[in-house]
Order: sequence, then structure tokens, then C-alpha cells
Amino acid sequence: MSEWWRGAVMYQIYPRSFADADGNGIGDLKGITGKLDYVASLGVDGIWLSPISPSPMKDFGYDVSDYRDIEPEFGTLADFDALLERAHALGLKVVIDQVYSHSSDEHPWFQESRRSRDNPKADWYVWADPKADGSPPNNWLSVFGGVAWEWEPRRRQYYLHNFVKGQPDLNFHNPEVRAEVLDIARFWLSRGVDGFRLDTANFYTHDALLRDNPPLARNSVPENPYDMQDHVYDKDRPENLPFVTRLRSVLDEFDERMIVAELGTENFMPMMAAYTDGPERYHTAYSFVFLHPPFGADYIRRNVEELLREAPGAWPSWAFSNHDVIRVMSRWVPEDKSPAKAKAFLALVTSLRGTAFLYQGEELGLTEADVPFERIVDPKGLAFWPEDKGRDGCRTPMPWDGTLPHAGFSPAGVEPWLPVGGNHPALSVASQSADPTSTLAYSRRFLAWRRQQPAMKTGSIRFLDADEPVLAFLREEAGQRILAVFNLSGSPRSFKASGLALSPVPEATLDATLAGETVALGPWGGLFATL
Repeated sequence: MSEWWRGAVMYQIYPRSFADADGNGIGDLKGITGKLDYVASLGVDGIWLSPISPSPMKDFGYDVSDYRDIEPEFGTLADFDALLERAHALGLKVVIDQVYSHSSDEHPWFQESRRSRDNPKADWYVWADPKADGSPPNNWLSVFGGVAWEWEPRRRQYYLHNFVKGQPDLNFHNPEVRAEVLDIARFWLSRGVDGFRLDTANFYTHDALLRDNPPLARNSVPENPYDMQDHVYDKDRPENLPFVTRLRSVLDEFDERMIVAELGTENFMPMMAAYTDGPERYHTAYSFVFLHPPFGADYIRRNVEELLREAPGAWPSWAFSNHDVIRVMSRWVPEDKSPAKAKAFLALVTSLRGTAFLYQGEELGLTEADVPFERIVDPKGLAFWPEDKGRDGCRTPMPWDGTLPHAGFSPAGVEPWLPVGGNHPALSVASQSADPTSTLAYSRRFLAWRRQQPAMKTGSIRFLDADEPVLAFLREEAGQRILAVFNLSGSPRSFKASGLALSPVPEATLDATLAGETVALGPWGGLFATL
């Protein structure tokens, strides 16, 4: 069986913001299908679609009201089938988001469950009695602020919501819930999807005794009280692992399918090992370690080496940007917006050992958009503004043509659901396609070269000693050896490749020259060389 996902480069599409085909200001499936030739031209192996199921959009698709259909704003099941057919014709795999930890409060299951304590769905969600004083059953908090419990007067009980109150948590202690989720997975696999990205995969099971989370020792109060607790009882539960095995067995009923699990946890390395190390576990896990502010050559090396040491049998997945975090161009060394930095970041994330996930616009070097408060729609941004402006700034529309209204996102210049980023029209696909020196042009050249190199896809990785901010490592596979050296700064640096006979790869190298054993690296320069 082909393990196509090992070493693949996956392109994440946020459907609301990729391409609007029907002219209502919201991206849709037909818009995505119409741009798949562009995606294929990047040299990626597949796409990951953020949620496309019906939803009241209280958390923009992560609150599902029907697990077996398509959100009408995005299209129909027939539209999805057409997208799937076109992607496969272009050689692209299709991975879709599945949100099993919680549903929408408008899902028929929850509407029935909340009516009484004795209906057929009464135990499908996490319900608990109040304390004697009427307060919630324990101290668990919501990721989006405030308590994680909401009162339901009809049942005279609280229900659990780890996120917004419109996302009640499903009760995975109930075997009927587990069986239904497995059937939902079979529905989409039978339709032809190549895999799933599991949202909040470590949140499925809660502590049945509803014990209080202990506090974390902190020097100051964070902006979000959720970060003041050690979340040992509301997530990361060992009781979840038998379900991991069952869901993996469903995937194994089909040929060449995969699961990438999102593990939102402070204990990523042990969770990565628990969820992915072994044939009965998930295929890979999506790492958060490079989606936060810490940055530097040593930081990257230390985290990759720790993963190799702590979970040697696991296959990692890496990302520098996604739909939930500030874009990497504005998060790491934010004062530098240069194309050189954008090229270096794209090459680096796709050169580490593992599966790489690129977020739409990374190939253009897009920065975080500054969305004014009056246009903010993200519940996280509305809750924590201005300290945390939320996720709208990374979800703004894809700029296709800077000469058109709203960068060509919608036909006839329709106002999109979020404004186009201020400098994004100048970075549009159309403008960069005409420039052989652009970030987009380099992305295409680099990824076309990478996919032909076994060492870059599935080879081992071994870091070489180098002074900050230089990062150097060897990728090796079946006799092929490739050296990668990166200058992770805007000032020139050098690296001594002692004892290595190098042949630079022109199509991959960035502002770097080799003189004897000395690699001269320009600002954000990178050398790729065969040995």
C-alpha cells in the first residue's frame, strides 16, 4: 500500500476565502475547483480543506450541524464530487477537516438531547448537575474565555463546551456516539476522500469523574484564563486511545487513506508518540511547535531533534502558518517583509523530515492582514480584542489579480466577507506569475525539484553544528545525500562545510555561493547541495 502522505506537501485551503465563483462574497467549492490547476502548478501533492459541512458559522464551520452534507454557502455534494474528481485528475489528494469533538448546538442530535434527561439522545453530549450552590460542576474553562459550562433550563443541567457555547461536546464515553462517528468517517471515505485532518483530536474524551483541573504556576496573569490551568482532565485523556485504534481500523478498510491529527496540547511530544507511534495509531500529527512566536535556528533544531528522540517511530507534520495563527511573515521577525524571507520560510518548512502543510498564500509571501474592529467576525477576536485580534487577519481573501476590485476574489467586484489585506493586491498571483524572481516563481521551482528527490521526501535528517542564526542539516535516503543550509536572518552569514564535497542545486538555492568549503549566505539565503 502506498504511503503517499510520507514526505508529501499539502496545501491548506480555507474555503470561505479562497475563490468565490457565485459572486456572493464568500468562497465556495466551485471556486476551489476552478483554481485547482493553479494549486497543481505549485508542485504540491494534495489539498486540505477546512470544514465544508453545514454550519451556523458561530465558529466558521467548526460547529457542524450535519456531518453528511455540504454547507449551502459552499455548494452541494455534487459540487464536492466534481472537486474531488478534478483534484484526482490533476494528481492531487484531498484531505478534509472532520470535527468530531463537538457539534453545533443547532445539530438535531443536540436539539433532542437538550429537551430532557430521558430521550434517545440524552446521553450523546456531556451533561452534569450543578453544585449545591447552582454553580458549574467543576472549574473547567473554555478555550475562548470564561467557563466551559452552559446552563440548560429544560434539563436543569450544564453542558460542556470546550470552545464557544454553540459547540457542545459530544460524549465519547457513549458507544452510540463512537459508532456514529465511525459511520460518518466511512461516508466520506466511500465518497473518495483521501484522508482526514481531525480537529482537536485530543479533546474527544473527558474525565468521567469531572475532576477539577489543577492550576499552573505562573508569574503573571495571561490574557486568556484558560492558560492558567493544567488541562489534565478536560483533554489528553488516555481513555481516548482505544477510539484512535478503532478509527484507524476504519481507515484501513480503504486503500491509501490517511489521518493527520491536530493535537492542541502543551504536552505535544508525548501526545505525538501516543497518537501516532504504531500501526494501530493515526498516520501523523500536526505540530503546533512552529506556530507560535519562538524563533531561531536552535529552536527549530531542538524541537525536531526532541521529536526524533521522544517518538522515533512517529511521522511528524510541520506547518509555519494556518487558519488559526498570525501568518508566519508577520509572526517571525515581523519587521522584515522581504520576499527573501518568504522564500526561505517556504523552503525550510518543506525541507524538514515529515509531511509539510502550506497555508494558502504562503507561496505568495502574504503577511497578516490588519482587519479593523468593525469588520472582525471571529469569536476569539471579539472576545479578546485588542490584546488578541483573533484569526480574521490570516483568513482574508486570496489575492488573485491586484488590478481587479478586491484582488479578483469575487466576480463583478462583490465585497468579500472579510476585506482583502492592505498589501495583498501587490502580491497577487497574477503579478507574481509574471515575475520570474517572485516568491511564487521560486515556490514552483523549489517544489518541482523537491518532489523528485527521495532524500527530501522520506530521507533521514541529521543536523550539523552551526552558529545561530544558521541552520544546517543533511537529508539522506538510498544513497542520496542533500545538504541544506539556511541563514535565518536579514544579515549575511557564512557556514563552513568541512570535509563535504558539494554540488549546489541552482533551482533550489537562495542567495548563496560556495567557495571551497565556505558557504556564503546572503540575507535569508539558503544553499541546497548534493554530496
